[in-house]
Amino acid sequence: MKYKKGFTLIELLVAMAIAGIVIASVYAAYRVQQKSYLAQDQVAAMQQNLRAAIIMMEREIRMAGYDPLGSSGARIEVATATMMRFTMDIHDGVDNDGDGSIDEDDEAGSGDGDTGDVNENIIYVRLDPDGDGIFDLLRRDGVVPGDQLIAENIDALDFVYLDQDGNVTGTLGEIRSVQITVVARTARFDRGYRDTDSYLNQQGTVILPQQGDSFRRRRLTAEAICRNLTF
Repeated sequence: MKYKKGFTLIELLVAMAIAGIVIASVYAAYRVQQKSYLAQDQVAAMQQNLRAAIIMMEREIRMAGYDPLGSSGARIEVATATMMRFTMDIHDGVDNDGDGSIDEDDEAGSGDGDTGDVNENIIYVRLDPDGDGIFDLLRRDGVVPGDQLIAENIDALDFVYLDQDGNVTGTLGEIRSVQITVVARTARFDRGYRDTDSYLNQQGTVILPQQGDSFRRRRLTAEAICRNLTF
């Protein structure tokens, strides 16, 4: 054929440049969406973890001092800003499920006159169990050896103790309710994000100052009324 049409080198270069720009734009949009998804996924997991921990702590602390027979001596044993230990008499001393031991499945609420059974002597504390600089919220049982992991990546755990008039107290016998505040962070840092917040408890006291790092954090707080302590 006399006339043969095709693409010149310049046309090919222009087409490749345009295609490169389009592909780069699509990839950039994908990266932004992927980053946002991962960040939100971590935040959601952190919030769920934190919420479950607060619910568990609030439920158990409400039972502090439960003593249906009046002879177990159940009470709040230790009350500091970063640790709480309390006892309760929730077992009737009978192996109701026939597993050979008195455990959580045998809780009857009628009591057996002591606080030496499973789930009757509880400690909540924030520790670094692995020594890697990452602190977790742990639950200790006076009967079961070892620590139970309640929540991971906990930057602050704070207890405030109130008397019957709602005033802060440091006297064990005056405690009638406990304000619980927990600050958790994501497992991974988020590039481009910087946490400049300070985190307070319900009394307005700073329990975690500005960290200035790239971890996302959430604070959750609750108040547990110790209904079994004498008013």
